Amino acid sequence: MKSTLGQVLQRALQLDFFNDLFGTERSAPEVSAPPVAPKIGKTKPLAPPKVGATNQRQIQLKDQLLEYSLLRSKRRSIGFLINHHGLRVTAPRWVTIADIELAIQEKQRWILNKLSERHERLAQREKTAMRWQDGASFLYLGKPLTLRLFHAGHSNIRHDQAQQELLLTLAQASALTLTGEALELAIKDRVKAWLQQEARQLFAARMPVYAEKLGVSYHSMSLSSASTRWGSCTSQGKIRLNWRLIHFAPELIDYVIAHELSHRLEMNHSARFWLHVQSVFPNFELARHHLRQHAATDFPAF
Repeated sequence: MKSTLGQVLQRALQLDFFNDLFGTERSAPEVSAPPVAPKIGKTKPLAPPKVGATNQRQIQLKDQLLEYSLLRSKRRSIGFLINHHGLRVTAPRWVTIADIELAIQEKQRWILNKLSERHERLAQREKTAMRWQDGASFLYLGKPLTLRLFHAGHSNIRHDQAQQELLLTLAQASALTLTGEALELAIKDRVKAWLQQEARQLFAARMPVYAEKLGVSYHSMSLSSASTRWGSCTSQGKIRLNWRLIHFAPELIDYVIAHELSHRLEMNHSARFWLHVQSVFPNFELARHHLRQHAATDFPAF
């Protein structure tokens, strides 16, 4: 006997939290919750919204009115994402608003907790905003690097590995004309350019190592400034690596490279994919866990 439409949809629809850092966009540390299958109506909406259509909606949760953005897609499940805009819900075009909001209601505790945590993280970040001046410190390859400023006839930047200092020399003319926020912005831009240069050189050197180990090739490697992903790989072999990885220890950078190159063998996060990662990076679970505890927003804002 054939299944009813409602039964088919109920099996197809499962709640998904976008838990995999590298497969989906995210900006907060890992959270986990058991899947929940929301109740599905017996009929499809009379006029299903177009795929890609996004709109802002509101729902009453406990004693607060929650705003969320709803994105329609071809996916077969409802997904929740907490990002810098708040809550985003992605749902198949054939799922009704009533069913979507029922799923939100069922997970309201998780949603409200994650939104509260993100608010606290942003507030703490603003409170401890970095001042780009002599003595400022930031992470470089997993270790603190102290910024030292000098003034001379020409600008220059040099890494003193022995002292773990970044020596930035500003041209005397610039030092005299720039003050306050303008001076800090100029310093920040120079440091950012240096970090991106270091990232590009390191990534370019490590990519062929893991490509050879996996027996794969890739089309290109470029830097990303994404706030929610550490890396990505397209089916054409175009790999993008977040330049902010330069803040992490080298072994964590290697993990991301191994991860993205493994997608040249499996464009998914199946068990077979993780076997490929493990074959070249045995401690991948530890590295993966560490990265999941951090977001690009944990580091100095550039």
